[in-house]
Amino acid sequence: MEINNWLKKQMVSAEAYDADELLKSFLSEMEKGLNGEASSLAMIPAYVGDEKSVPSNTSVAVIDAGGTNLRICLARFDEQEVIHVSSFSKQSMPGLDRKQSAAEFYTVLVDALEPLKDQFEHLGFCFSYPALILPNYDGRLLHWTKEIKVPELVGKRMGKGLLHALEARGITGKKIVVLNDTVATLLAGLSEEHTFSASSHIGFILGTGTNTAYVEQNKNIGKLAGDRGPGAQIINVESGGFAAFQRGPFDRQVDAQSEDPGRHIFEKLISGAYMGLLTLEVLQALAEKEQFSNRGGAALLIMKTLSTIHINNLLVGKEEDLGVLGSVAFTDADREIMKMVFSGVIDRAAKLTAVNLSATVVKSGGGKEASRPVCINIDGSTYYKTYQFADRVQVYLEELLTTRGLHVRCVRVVDAPIVGAAIAGLTTF
Repeated sequence: MEINNWLKKQMVSAEAYDADELLKSFLSEMEKGLNGEASSLAMIPAYVGDEKSVPSNTSVAVIDAGGTNLRICLARFDEQEVIHVSSFSKQSMPGLDRKQSAAEFYTVLVDALEPLKDQFEHLGFCFSYPALILPNYDGRLLHWTKEIKVPELVGKRMGKGLLHALEARGITGKKIVVLNDTVATLLAGLSEEHTFSASSHIGFILGTGTNTAYVEQNKNIGKLAGDRGPGAQIINVESGGFAAFQRGPFDRQVDAQSEDPGRHIFEKLISGAYMGLLTLEVLQALAEKEQFSNRGGAALLIMKTLSTIHINNLLVGKEEDLGVLGSVAFTDADREIMKMVFSGVIDRAAKLTAVNLSATVVKSGGGKEASRPVCINIDGSTYYKTYQFADRVQVYLEELLTTRGLHVRCVRVVDAPIVGAAIAGLTTF
């Protein structure tokens, strides 16, 4: 059988998708979300914008609750807008190893902040867990992820709780802004303003999961702007939830077997947590069609999982770390088929990613002049470490934007969550 044609029929191929039609659908879902209509895109306002300049030589405290690690530091920007980090500490997130109370959680944070109390007035709190951001720049925790166990905090305002814990130690007069990690990634792009003039900013993360944030310029967004008033502000798209498109049978299988079937549909086609699992589903179907050697096919059919890292290592030739794919059961011909399939998965994910980014560029209203492109700050290991992924995204992105007369510049800001949280703390109040 001709495997590439078969992959296209199963929709595990970039060729199975019309980028322009996908872009229309993505933009439609964005508009519906902004208007409060039923949509697969949440379009959550961050209640911060990107229009303010970052003050230099003013210290701000930063908390980066970034999954399983908690990082706390002081930060300041010099006259050249270069960030300087000091008093840096890193530890496991409280509640990761055992269930903890809210008081125990905040004690960990205050213990780290107390020695710095005289060196900051504002604090940027990058909170990488599902939270409803409020007009007063606080965030209400919706639920924990990544095995964090502090149940007392669910439904509570994280900034308010931290302020109370600081005040209990006699630390008063502080102001806190809570923000999503993708919003922080967008704001981190502001640190590149000294290198070029951007017409707007986008933050994009593609790692274990994915999300996008952009600056909405619509002057008629009304209630969406909350107390900040109508006008430009950052929107957390929650782009991993995009679902207004057709999927193939293997995508539906991966979704059905996931912990949250029916949710994060788009994420399950492009993110690091799922590309390996999707590839395994396809490989096992090919094994049933006897496309592999007898031993190789049998080995594939008993596999329960496949790491995206291991199949990517096979594609790049990193043979010392292939996991089960390094088994002698597989012939060279078997591995060539594996490479072909995973390359198809990557190419499709790159095209979908380009559609996602293009939608936010179009919606931002920027990028109409080559001298003032939209700045897209991209973070995440899947984007940068997956074989040829970044290059493929750029090709598809150029195809989509050139015909629309739009211009972008993609950047990579190191430690984007810390940089963005620092900028939020310095510019919000």
